[in-house]
Amino acid sequence: MESHTSTHDLRVVSYASDDAQLLTAEVQAEYGRRYGGDGDVSPIDVHQFDPPGGHFVMVYVDGVPAAMGGWRRGGPAGESDAEIKRMYVRPAYARRGLAREILAELERSAAAAGITRLVLETGTKQPEAIALYHSAGYVEVPKFGFYRDYDDSVHLGKIIA
Repeated sequence: MESHTSTHDLRVVSYASDDAQLLTAEVQAEYGRRYGGDGDVSPIDVHQFDPPGGHFVMVYVDGVPAAMGGWRRGGPAGESDAEIKRMYVRPAYARRGLAREILAELERSAAAAGITRLVLETGTKQPEAIALYHSAGYVEVPKFGFYRDYDDSVHLGKIIA
């Protein structure tokens, strides 16, 4: 039998790109399945992820968009914070370390941009996300932002500089 090694590459892309919007539609449907409703209803301007105020990446496996994530400057501590948003790995590509690879790139690029802390919001019905962030050194922080009053909301942060 011939072994097939897949190739994957991490690319900096615009969050406005078709591939990013395709995966966003998928993750929104997943949030709808897990939480009910229409998914993440917090307002997002696609340009919040454009440099220098943000950074957005996708991982492609054999040329197919497999995972994504980004950060946008600003958070509870102001401009020294950035918020991680839109972290998602398509189910067919799960458990390959892609989320961890994206998270490392987000931390690296945020630190290079002068960010001192990354924060994020996830939910109690995403135990795999919570486990990833805890294993990468993220700890609970005071609730902030759009989902601060939601009981099923989990707020995490990590000092990166």
